[in-house]
Amino acid sequence: MLNRILNHLEEWLIAFLIGGATLVIFAAVVHRYLSGVPYIQDYTVQLNMSWAQELCIFMFVWMAKFGAAYGVRTGIHVGVDVILRKLKGPAHKGLVLVGLLAGALFTGTVAAMGANFVWHMSQTEQTSADLEVPMWWVYLCVPLGSSLMSFRFLQVAWGFMKTGELPHHDHGHVEGLDDDEATPAKA
Repeated sequence: MLNRILNHLEEWLIAFLIGGATLVIFAAVVHRYLSGVPYIQDYTVQLNMSWAQELCIFMFVWMAKFGAAYGVRTGIHVGVDVILRKLKGPAHKGLVLVGLLAGALFTGTVAAMGANFVWHMSQTEQTSADLEVPMWWVYLCVPLGSSLMSFRFLQVAWGFMKTGELPHHDHGHVEGLDDDEATPAKA
C-alpha cells in the first residue's frame, strides 16, 4: 500500500514538474514575442517574466532527480551489461546484486552528503537571484531524490533476490493502450 502511494507520488511529481515547466516556458516565449508587437508591448513590458528561466531550471533539476529514481524502479536506465549477458547462474546473480547494492550505497552517500549540504545551506540567508527563494529549498532535491533512488536500488535488489527478475522496460509498449486494441492495428 505504502509502495503504491510512493509510486504514484513519484509519477505525479515528475508529471507536474515537466508539465509546469513546459507551461512556464510557453508563457515566457509568448511574452517575449508579444513584447515586440507594437501596441501590445506597452502592456507586456509591465509584466515581469525574468523569473521564468530560473524556475524552469529548478523544476527540471527536481524532475531529473526524481526521474532517476523512477528509472531505477522501472528499468529504463541505460546500462552496460555485455559481461552480464554472458554469465549464467550464481555469477550472474552475484554480479547483478553487487551492482544494485553499489548503486544503493552510492546514492545513499550522495543523499547523506546532500542532506549535510542542505542543512548548512539552511543556516545561511542565501536566496536565488530571480525568485528569491531560499537556496536550500532548491538543493533539497539532492537528498530527497537520492534517498528515493537508494531506496529504489534496494527495492530492485530485494525483488531480484526473491524472483531473479530485474525490472525491464519494453520500448514497444504504450501505457494506456490495451493489447486487444493494438492487435488489429498491427494487422
